[in-house]
Amino acid sequence: MAQRDVVFPAGRQALYERNRYSPAVRSNGFLFVSGQVGSREDGSPEPELEAQVRRAFDNLNAVLAAAGCSFDDVVDVTVFIVDPESRFERIWAVVPEYWGQAPFPNITCVGVTWLYGFDFEIKVVAKLP
Repeated sequence: MAQRDVVFPAGRQALYERNRYSPAVRSNGFLFVSGQVGSREDGSPEPELEAQVRRAFDNLNAVLAAAGCSFDDVVDVTVFIVDPESRFERIWAVVPEYWGQAPFPNITCVGVTWLYGFDFEIKVVAKLP
């Protein structure tokens, strides 16, 4: 198998190594970003929902920036939400702070029962500049 072209944001490599995954992999002109959650520097969840969503986007943006991308380069988004019926509107009130202007990337929202102590996760595919 070929060597993976892995991207690590500054300061969080130990967290990814501890959890045994790569934050992003470059392949064939695209950046495939692992799900990002609202984790603090030590990996613990941000307790308040809106702050957790903002932290997830900040973590995502750090991975994108490490690869020379921004959210404008994102073409595909998948979000996972624990109890989306009660949390979706609160989460979606925060998203425009990071989403940018239309046209927007496509998105798939998935309701889940467990995210390792988190309430929101976002994973994306971006076109490399």
